[in-house]
Amino acid sequence: MNFNEVNLSNPILRALEELKFEKPSVIQEKTIPVVLEGKDVLGCAQTGSGKTAAFSLPILEKLSKEKSKNIRALILTPTRELAVQITQSIESYAKYLSLRIGTVYGGIDQKYQVDMLKKGVDILVATPGRLVDLWDQELISLCKVEMFVLDEADRMLDMGFLDSIKLIAKQLPVKRQNLLFSATMPKEIERFAMSMLKDPVSIKQARVTDTVSTISQSVYYIDEPNKLLLLVQLIKAGDVKNAIVFTNTKRSADKVMKHLHQAAVRVRAIHGDKAQRARQDALLQFKNGKIKVLVATDVAARGIDVAKLSHVFNFDIPESPDNYIHRIGRTGRAGETGTAINFCNIDDVDNLKAIERHIRKRMTVVESEWPMKILEKKEKPQGRRGSGQAGRNGKSAEWGKTTDAPRRDRAARKEKDPIDITKVKDVTPSGKPVVKKKYTPFKPSSKSESGKDKTDSRRDKKDGRRDFKKDSSYGKKKKAVTGKAKY
Repeated sequence: MNFNEVNLSNPILRALEELKFEKPSVIQEKTIPVVLEGKDVLGCAQTGSGKTAAFSLPILEKLSKEKSKNIRALILTPTRELAVQITQSIESYAKYLSLRIGTVYGGIDQKYQVDMLKKGVDILVATPGRLVDLWDQELISLCKVEMFVLDEADRMLDMGFLDSIKLIAKQLPVKRQNLLFSATMPKEIERFAMSMLKDPVSIKQARVTDTVSTISQSVYYIDEPNKLLLLVQLIKAGDVKNAIVFTNTKRSADKVMKHLHQAAVRVRAIHGDKAQRARQDALLQFKNGKIKVLVATDVAARGIDVAKLSHVFNFDIPESPDNYIHRIGRTGRAGETGTAINFCNIDDVDNLKAIERHIRKRMTVVESEWPMKILEKKEKPQGRRGSGQAGRNGKSAEWGKTTDAPRRDRAARKEKDPIDITKVKDVTPSGKPVVKKKYTPFKPSSKSESGKDKTDSRRDKKDGRRDFKKDSSYGKKKKAVTGKAKY
């Protein structure tokens, strides 16, 4: 089937032709006709399957038939990056239509977004937090929404947006078309979908536990200290055209970026601590080929569409198998081939096995010049005061008895981390605290020693200042001090 067989108008087909979209994907072929019929959709498809075009194209087709200044289609996404990505895609599809597309998300000043809303938009792409904030300020109206899209619903659940979504749904008209898309379908999402959707058509593309067949997956068993050495070696080997390196923490992302930069690799990093403008700038440079490697936490694991991405490196094995699928789904998109390389130390072996069970596939083991030698797992750190609420109250979680662990920990830290006297006030060179003497302020009587009243002394001083002003030899200096004259 070609796109001209799914009842899309000429302006949309013309834009798709320029984008070199010839045949719809499975999810697009199944979804577009159903949405054009006005039915609700419950879509379940893995990342990279073309969900954005699946709901965007029929929305553009339906809204292009009428004109309005109200928000007629609302698309909710979990992250700022995904909101920007969806907006850019819709704008490219609507190139020859007169529809207005807008985006609202947090992390930036809302003034521009408010001005954009006042001018009017037909399709609004938003993140839940900023949308609720604008609604609380009565700066946005959702009473004319005809089509409501909830994208990456499982990610919304993971990020704690479910209550915000329910609040937003209450502000929408009862009569509307609902489209819900999710890569996975946990029970809580199913329950919410059934409460929101009306007789939905369920559309699935393969198993959500399947990874794309065009992605080759391999693993290096390597100790943590040698990961950076191996990463630099592989990136500089020659077959890596561009790559995303995923880490589990922001600190690790910054560490990897710094090491690659020192190795003369064009690299940037994005994570939650980066400003929104910096994150967008890094993504834009990466898409334009100005940088070769993008280091990211899971904030970039979903919805970031980078054309012909050759490699994905899991510098840290993700704890969730679903996150693994979404990470490597950045490559091998739209029928392209891709490579996913995983670095696994002894502490990540269990997570790797869980991923292999989930995707029902064994990864190819590759040897390096730094084979794994550390075969003992680190003990997971225990809470200083036990675990849970009991631990926070200074009681043993196991026995419920008071423990002196905090006292021992404080003593151990004192021995391990001696005081740096250059950074501590009121400490002698020997490291001992200075004993301050008590200071008793002197309270003078109303009479001075000469017998004059204090008011007289103040008057004398004031008169002295007057005499100082009258003295011509000091006039210039006085003016300079008072700011009346300039040098």
